[in-house]
Amino acid sequence: MTTTVETPLLAVRDLRVDFAGPRGTGVPAVRGVDLTLRRGETLGIVGESGSGKSVTALAVLGLLPATADVRGSVALDGRELVGLPGRELAAIRGSRIAMVFQDPLSAFTPVYRIGEQIVEALRIHQRLDKPAARRRAAELLDLVGIPAPGRALDAFPHEFSGGMRQRAMIAMAIANDPDILLADEPTTALDVTIQAQVLDVLRTAQRETGAALVLVSHDLGVIAGMADRVAVMYAGRVVETADVDELFAAPRHPYTLGLIGAVPRLDARGGPLVPIPGAPAPMADLPAGCPFAARCPLVEERCRTAEPGLEGPGSHTAACVRSGELAERRPAPAEVYPVPAVPAEPAGAAGAVPGSLGSPREERPVVLSVSGLGKTFPLLKGAVFKRRVGEVYAVDGVELDIRQGETLGLVGESGSGKSTTLFELLRLAAPEAGRIELLGQDTSRLSRAQAHRLRAELQIVFQDPMASLDPRMPIGDIVAEPLRAQHAARAEIARRVPELLRQVGLDPAHAVRYPHQFSGGQRQRISIARALAVRPKLLVLDEPVSALDVSIQAGVLNLLQSLKAELGLSYLFVSHDLSVIRHLADRVSVMYLGRTVEQGEVSAVFDRPRHPYTRALLSAVPLPDPAAERARTRILLAGDPPSPTARRTGCPFRTRCPVYAGLAADARTRCEQQAPPLTGPAPGVDHEAACHFPELAGAQGAQ
Repeated sequence: MTTTVETPLLAVRDLRVDFAGPRGTGVPAVRGVDLTLRRGETLGIVGESGSGKSVTALAVLGLLPATADVRGSVALDGRELVGLPGRELAAIRGSRIAMVFQDPLSAFTPVYRIGEQIVEALRIHQRLDKPAARRRAAELLDLVGIPAPGRALDAFPHEFSGGMRQRAMIAMAIANDPDILLADEPTTALDVTIQAQVLDVLRTAQRETGAALVLVSHDLGVIAGMADRVAVMYAGRVVETADVDELFAAPRHPYTLGLIGAVPRLDARGGPLVPIPGAPAPMADLPAGCPFAARCPLVEERCRTAEPGLEGPGSHTAACVRSGELAERRPAPAEVYPVPAVPAEPAGAAGAVPGSLGSPREERPVVLSVSGLGKTFPLLKGAVFKRRVGEVYAVDGVELDIRQGETLGLVGESGSGKSTTLFELLRLAAPEAGRIELLGQDTSRLSRAQAHRLRAELQIVFQDPMASLDPRMPIGDIVAEPLRAQHAARAEIARRVPELLRQVGLDPAHAVRYPHQFSGGQRQRISIARALAVRPKLLVLDEPVSALDVSIQAGVLNLLQSLKAELGLSYLFVSHDLSVIRHLADRVSVMYLGRTVEQGEVSAVFDRPRHPYTRALLSAVPLPDPAAERARTRILLAGDPPSPTARRTGCPFRTRCPVYAGLAADARTRCEQQAPPLTGPAPGVDHEAACHFPELAGAQGAQ
């Protein structure tokens, strides 16, 4: 009997990519990658920034610049692609292998309409006249869920939202029924609700075309829900590969184990995360032996002498000399990695001094109180002579309440008004509408001198530490700058700067170094030290970990937990990542179209959401657990949030609300005409929602 061995659709063998470095030396980016992709399969590729994921995907299609030296083999149905002439490779791109790029705004040509670009992709590979190609382009836009596809063909890329642009990019990628879709971080810059829509579109595209999918992502939750097999990359190599269930259940490489332990989860709260110590070594200066050895808690002397190859039984292989031990023990990440001790936070102890951190929430001092906050911006028209033609209602009814020693998470989609709310708080001035009280002082009644003194009590940590730290100043001067602004004595500054650096886990001897000499996580620690310099009562954290790899993020989140417990700080933590909010926050406030639509104790809101928007947000957050992720039900919201240039009567969420869609006509009238107030299920319960039908919303969420 003859056994037929199926030829893989795509076979990558010993792929190596070097980029031209200084003085003609080559800097490796990919070092001997082996991948196999079968028909209809989804292969997930994960790893930290700089691990070689995107370079590998681009090398498969021959899209790397001329400065890249590509070696090894990339075979499509047995046909070698490396070294193929440009004309032959161009015939394969789009027809056999198509790419979905991370940033569709830069991938689309901005001066051509969306329809023209899809039509071009169709006519290059198929014999179609323009009318037929345009009809097919409209069908593709309809397939990926873009409303009014006939009109959408005539739009320019900048006229689409981020989610619609990514849908259009997927439509163009599947235009010629390719055998393989390469998706390079297709959801990285998108809100969680739009991410869920795009992932659903990718599933639809794969189902309609029968294509295999290579999904590059840093998000383990996305990989858990989408992939059949996973390849984990580190320092330009695949260090572990296995079926998705097996890899998440029993990882055999310490790096994979660390990545899984570093991810905050929506279905769990509390306790420190598992940070991977250090940072990846520069690719131009990799050490001998295993490149992960310097960060590995299981390192042995033999790890530093020779780099292990991918080995293991069956389809689960790992590049680690102790992979067999990990396979046998199946340890939890915290059993392998040292986990920092986070001081316990006092909570409502009996007999606590009233007003102390151990007392009940209602007895603790109010740090920040915001009610009815509103802010509009003029909508202008005209190139030379500007005239006001309307208003943008950026914030239109925000309610916030933060007590001493408490973390309030502020969440919502892009454009919901989170950043504008922060700017209004930081101004320490009279708001356009509503009331802001900081430490019991009404900001509308502050003199200039009072505002200056109060500013020390309110500090901010920005999203991008590299942009917020002066590159021309040593970090010691950066940390000292707020102290100098408060006219602190030189002796106090000299004492305080080393103390602050130690407090955030940095070496005081490095105070003479500049920001570019530190990693991303270390730069964010410097930002935190600067914010703590003047001993604030409230720290505003604006997406402080969104730009960090998950392993670095874990260390910063652990630090924030420790500082809060040690110093009694209050946090206003803004994030699009609801898993981070679940892990860190005590209470959460959900914003939609400039308004607070739900708020309360974090477990109550996350476990029993009373607003359909909150429920949709939570359902869209992926879990790093393949079995749990497959069992979940997604609530996909229709379209994007409406424009904030029109002030709507009634509930602003009704145009996307699944509860409203299922109501009878008379019940819908209430949603259309009356704006729902924030109300709770019972007096004294810390959980409010702005919904006329929270019982229906809760019942739908339980289904």
